[in-house]
Formats: sequence, structure tokens, C-alpha cells
Amino acid sequence: MTTTLLRRSFFRRAAKAVAHAGDQVRPPKRGLVILAYHRVGGRTPVEVDLPTGLFEEQMAALARTKSVLRLDDAVARLARGEDLTGRVVVTFDDGTADFESDALPVLECYHLPATLYVATDFVDQNRPFPDDGKPLSWAALADCVATGLVDVGSHTHTHVLLDRVTTAEAIDELERSIDLINTNLQLDADHFAYPKAVAPSAPVEEVVRDRFVTAALAGTRPNPAGRTDLHRLSRSPVQVADGMRYFEQKVSGGMRLEDDLRRLLNRRRYAGLRR
Repeated sequence: MTTTLLRRSFFRRAAKAVAHAGDQVRPPKRGLVILAYHRVGGRTPVEVDLPTGLFEEQMAALARTKSVLRLDDAVARLARGEDLTGRVVVTFDDGTADFESDALPVLECYHLPATLYVATDFVDQNRPFPDDGKPLSWAALADCVATGLVDVGSHTHTHVLLDRVTTAEAIDELERSIDLINTNLQLDADHFAYPKAVAPSAPVEEVVRDRFVTAALAGTRPNPAGRTDLHRLSRSPVQVADGMRYFEQKVSGGMRLEDDLRRLLNRRRYAGLRR
């Protein structure tokens, strides 16, 4: 393992320990928890590529509690001011092929709905994602939707970071993504997730608000009734190192300090990047 990877691994472990301790001092607030996954199958060393067995254990735990809601249902109830403490939404980012081959069979087994935010250029051009991420095809995405469990949202077209593009570039990114999802899946892309959970500039945020019912960032915290901006939904990213212990804490709305610490690190990691 390289020095950089060792340093990141140490930071992750330390951040989780600090966040766990923080939850003991300041218990999590109430509200809907939205989980953010990326990959399933454990084919790569990236921290968001969960072994299938761990993912299945997590989904089995959610199924036992009967807590999982479809995103459409959850945001409609949030908008009405309903307290959704104890309820969970499952989401995925990017659109890698393992969603169909590894994640979907588990979701089907436990009858759990999920929203997949797709970066459409990778699907449309069969272009690999970073870290050996094979993309889904449009046909595979259609098969996923046909199960009745999968909703598809936008993750931009090329996975560009929306805090470092012009308004015109952002409009092009979003319109191309929306059009491709509609053309290939006959679906309206009502939901959006910001790439790398990076918040946009104010003008670009208005572009997003004009086009989507919801937009999601990170946050690792619950979305409370009556106080949640549907265009700044908080999500809790799930990582391999969470195992079941920290996963259960995130499902309960905890581990907020982990996100606070990660954002400090990401200011350096994402400096100079566009995607």
C-alpha cells in the first residue's frame, strides 16, 4: 500500500472513531436518513466498493426493520412535514455495471427500492469510470427499471463538479443528462445528486432547482421534518470500513463528524479537479 493510501486509511479510521465518540456526547437529531452507495462486489480497493456479503448483510438489516422508503415517497412526506425518523432511503451514484450484477439481486431478494443517480456520458459512450468502473448499458438500466424497484436520477452528464463550471456549461451538462435518460428509458429525471457531493455556485444551484424536484449533497446527518431543503438533501455515504457497526450508526442518523472531517480533507483532494 502506498504512503498516500496508508495516510487516507489512517484518516478514515480516525474520522470514524472521532465521529462515533461525538455521537455519544451529542446524539443524532431526528429525521430521514438517505444512504449513498457507489459500488458493490469488492472488485477494486476503493473504499466505496463494498464486498457483496457486507452489502447483503446491510440490506438484510434494513429489511428486518421495514424502514426503507422510495425516494419519491419520502420527499413527498417530508414536504408535508411528516417526521420520518427511523425511515431510510437507499441511493447509488454513477451507474457502474455492478449495480445490475451485484447490488440489484440483493435489492430484489429483500424487495428494497433504490434510486440510481447516473452520469450519462459514461453509459452512453460505454466509457469506463475511474478505478476500473465498467459502466452500465442503457439496456441494462432499462432492465433494472423494469424490476419496479429502481428509479433513475441525474448525476450530470460527464460527472463534472458544479462549483467550477459556468452557468452555460452546467445547463448543458444537466440538459444532456435529462434528455438521455428520457430518450433511452422514457423516464423523467426528477432527482439529482451533485458529483462528489460538492456544492455548486449560487447561479448553478438555481439551474439545478429549476430542473429537479430534489438535489442531494452529503452531510451524514438526518433530514428533519419541516426544516429540510429538498434541493440540499443530506446523504450518508457508506464505505467498506463502516462494516456493520458504523453502518448501523449511520442508519440511526449518526457519524456527522465524519463528514465534517472529510470535507476538510476534500478541499485539498479536489483542488484543481473538474471531475
